[in-house]
Amino acid sequence: MAGDNNTSLVEEWIRGTPDARAYSAHTMVGPLPQVGGVRIVPVMLLRDPISRIKSAYNFERNQLSESWGAKLAKAGSFQNYVETRLAQPGDRQCRNFHAHRLASIVPGPEPELHRAMTGLSVIAAQGVVGAVEKFDETIARLSARLGPDFPTLTWDETRKNVSKKNDAQDNLQLMQVLVDANRADLDLHSQVLKGFQ
Repeated sequence: MAGDNNTSLVEEWIRGTPDARAYSAHTMVGPLPQVGGVRIVPVMLLRDPISRIKSAYNFERNQLSESWGAKLAKAGSFQNYVETRLAQPGDRQCRNFHAHRLASIVPGPEPELHRAMTGLSVIAAQGVVGAVEKFDETIARLSARLGPDFPTLTWDETRKNVSKKNDAQDNLQLMQVLVDANRADLDLHSQVLKGFQ
């Protein structure tokens, strides 16, 4: 996992763009950036892992890309996509994706799920943890967190990159494989949803 850590690149990006106020780092892995004179307000939205994988498959099938994942999605069924990705050493797209990302925030010898739960706490303390399924409520939390520093900030909802339909066929055996491969993500997602009750 140490090779995955790209925190220093994100810190460099922030230092190199001093006029920017917001960054989107979908591919960041590692501890939260530390940049002198800059307050980092991390935002992490989790999604039901099975829905996330189906959406990723549909997105990769339709995107104009020659990446390995896009080629794989275009070449075959959802089942083939999942089975191939699960068989790839180190590929986390279909196996506890969120747990891997969150655990990277808190490096150490503890089990991944323990570090991921701690990572959730770190983000919640400094920023906002939310759920895709609770998007409006998550944005309200973010508005409250940023309000003191950005009192005139307003939000306009725009839906882009949203799956319109799910082409992935549900196969009970495959769904069980996905549940087994994503137990940590299911626990994390459940924990986040409890925070909205």
